[in-house]
Amino acid sequence: MKEVPQINLEILRRDTWSQDELDNAKFVIDFVQHLMNDHNFAYIHEKYGNGPYRQHNRSMRDGIPGVVDSVTTLTKRFPEFSYEVKNIYADGAHVTIHSHATMRESDRGNEKKGFIIYDTWKVENGKLVEHWDALQPLDFGMRLFLLLTGGSIKNKNGLF
Repeated sequence: MKEVPQINLEILRRDTWSQDELDNAKFVIDFVQHLMNDHNFAYIHEKYGNGPYRQHNRSMRDGIPGVVDSVTTLTKRFPEFSYEVKNIYADGAHVTIHSHATMRESDRGNEKKGFIIYDTWKVENGKLVEHWDALQPLDFGMRLFLLLTGGSIKNKNGLF
């Protein structure tokens, strides 16, 4: 059995980042590691659950509980779901992560399976306050999965 992917910020960080950008990247990486790879939803609720969180993924409710509900549902269906970070970009209050998400452990590292995801978070005063994403399914099964599950609109924030 493969290990749960670990996000290594030291490899992915940029020398051009300010200290605030580095701090924001660390904050987002902690969130992503515990949510998307460790599936430690209690930790996410405890550390990130208070405060406003505006969601621009129309299939998720606003707030951290909306994110946790969506990922919980996903991991019940796909318990081996993982999120391998390929690049991190920090620009002021915004942190963008370019990742390869897979549903099965056997698909990890296979660029023909899963999704490519760009996630962007806005960090203000040590809190995640806003999130945008874009997904590209890499195989027929994931295209079908998005088609069947992506139609429900759960917030009124718009895409941008």
